[in-house]
Amino acid sequence: MKFGVNYTPRVGWFHHWVDFDAAEVARDFDTIAELGVDHVRVFPLWPIFQPNATFVSPTALGHLETVIDLAAERDLQVAVDGLQGHLSSFDFLPAWLATWHRRNMFTDPDVIAATSMFLETLARVAGAHENVFALTVGNEVNQFSGGVHPDPFPATPTQTDAWLDATLGALRRGAPDLQIMHACYDASWYENTQPFTLEQVARRGDVTVTHSWVFNGTAQRFGPDAFETRAHARYLIEVARAFQTDPQRPIWAQELGAPRNVLPSSSIRPFIDETIGQLADAPDLTGITWWCSHDVSRALGEYPPLEYDLGLIDENGAIKDEGRWVAEAVAVARDTTPRTDRPVLELRYDELGGRSALAPEGSFFADYMELARTAGHPRIDLVRDPNSSVW
Repeated sequence: MKFGVNYTPRVGWFHHWVDFDAAEVARDFDTIAELGVDHVRVFPLWPIFQPNATFVSPTALGHLETVIDLAAERDLQVAVDGLQGHLSSFDFLPAWLATWHRRNMFTDPDVIAATSMFLETLARVAGAHENVFALTVGNEVNQFSGGVHPDPFPATPTQTDAWLDATLGALRRGAPDLQIMHACYDASWYENTQPFTLEQVARRGDVTVTHSWVFNGTAQRFGPDAFETRAHARYLIEVARAFQTDPQRPIWAQELGAPRNVLPSSSIRPFIDETIGQLADAPDLTGITWWCSHDVSRALGEYPPLEYDLGLIDENGAIKDEGRWVAEAVAVARDTTPRTDRPVLELRYDELGGRSALAPEGSFFADYMELARTAGHPRIDLVRDPNSSVW
């Protein structure tokens, strides 16, 4: 199992691509290496890397290659995301997709062609480096398609499926030997109206990706120290496995963290220990990647308050208590052998009325947590009518 961090640059946050300083990245990676992790996930900002629909910046690509090489010098592997997209409450869309040039990113043929060109180029450049092991279409791009977004790009499941054909295909052409995938936030698992479907998140690409945050209602509903809160990340892994057609398909807990807007200081360490410990006990989990490496500098304004404290390393470059606790939990997890004698819980999805039953307030979530608390995390067996179109 891989253990890593989502890399949030200490100086300039993701704006560092504009004022790029290789020495600062090197210092960041030196500290990250002290955490004992083996990889970083990096985020090219889409408007910086593709400022025009027919142009990908060679300078920005060169900076990405420098980041990859600096990671390699510290024995760190790298996963590269494509469409950023959306990060920490900010949208980063290129000008050719906004205002006077606004078109639907999921359905417009010209936009899809331009996006695919960028992803293929990015994959070809990143894939030439031996320490790059994975490519993701983008970070939680499904949030652009949902009603929660203030200015969404509406799409149907059929249209998002065609979009995934194009974007995943572009990554595959650019880097045929790497793992390719797409990443959605948990609305695709929990919300009935999300156009990125259960089939898409559990079956498209080479790896199933989960992003599990307990500020999604879990901690608010059950409390910061509840079993349900500390078991949420593992629960989502088991739900993901249930909807895969291949039970041995890799699953990656690509994004999880300890958000202080729902976890008081006294709850942070037990949350870290229990969350990582329960994930380490999951069969066939390919990796855990913590959000995030560094705190956002308080010199940068307008972030939600929780974003300033999510890092394992503070804005001055010192490893925080959270960093030491994650490192210690990871060291224990590396020696964990997953249980094989697990209980089984049937999921009769067609009878539940949609994805909302899987959500923290849903009936299946309650059934799962009751069994997990008393007998250990169960394997979920999906039982469904093959003629059903509920998904």
